[in-house]
Amino acid sequence: MAIIPGIKKRFIFISSLLATCVLVALLLTQCSRHRSAAIFVQEPLPYAQNALAPVISAKTLSFHYGKHYAGYVKKANALTQGSAYAGKTAIDVIRETAGDAAKAAVFNNAAQAWNHAFYFKCMNPHGGGVPQGRLAKMIDAAFGSFNNFKDVFISAASDQFGSGWVWLVLDGKKLAVIDTSNADTPLAHGLTPLFTVDVWEHAYYLDYQNRRADYVRQVLDKLANWQFANDQLTKAEPASPSTSK
Repeated sequence: MAIIPGIKKRFIFISSLLATCVLVALLLTQCSRHRSAAIFVQEPLPYAQNALAPVISAKTLSFHYGKHYAGYVKKANALTQGSAYAGKTAIDVIRETAGDAAKAAVFNNAAQAWNHAFYFKCMNPHGGGVPQGRLAKMIDAAFGSFNNFKDVFISAASDQFGSGWVWLVLDGKKLAVIDTSNADTPLAHGLTPLFTVDVWEHAYYLDYQNRRADYVRQVLDKLANWQFANDQLTKAEPASPSTSK
C-alpha cells in the first residue's frame, strides 16, 4: 500500500521526535544516576549559624561550614567519580586510601569531609558541662576524673603542631585522647571516634587568634555534645545490663 507523501513526512517527523525524546530520557536518567552516585554530602548544620555564639561566632561558622567544609565535599566527590569508587561509602573511601601516597588527594578531601560532618555534630548550643551515663564512667576509669580528661584533651590540642584534630576515641574497650595532623582521622587507624574538636586555624582564628587552648576549653565547657558522644559509644559497643546501671 502506497503512503501519501504528506502522511509520510508526518510519520518521519513523529518518528524522529520520538527517537529524540527517548535519547533525552536516557540522558536525563544517566545524569540522575550520576548525581545520586555522589558519595559525600554536605550535611546540614544541626543548629543555626549564630547558635554557638559567643564561643564560636556566626562569621567563623559561616566560613567554616559554607567554605571549608563545602569545599572538601565538592573536591571529594570530584575525585571519587567513576567506577573505581562505585558503591563505596565515605568511610570505605577513607580506609581504602589511607596511607597510599598515590591517593593522598582523595584521602585528604574524603577524610576532611567526614571529619567536619562529625565535628559539627559534636557541638550543641546547650552543651558543655560534665557528661553523664556510660561515657562518664568510662572517662573516670580512663583518666581518673572528668577534670583530668579535660586537661589531657586541652594539652593534646595545644601540643598538636600545625593543623589537625584532637579526639576522644574508643580504643578496644578503653577510652583514649589522640591528636591527628591535617586530614588524618581515627577511622584510618582502627579507632572509633566519639568526640572531636577541629584545631585547624580556620575553626577558631577569627574569634581566638592564637589562643587555641582557650577555644578548646570553651567548646568543652559550653558546647560539647556529650549525648552525641554517648550515642557513638553505644553504637560501637552496646552496653550490657551490668554496665548500663
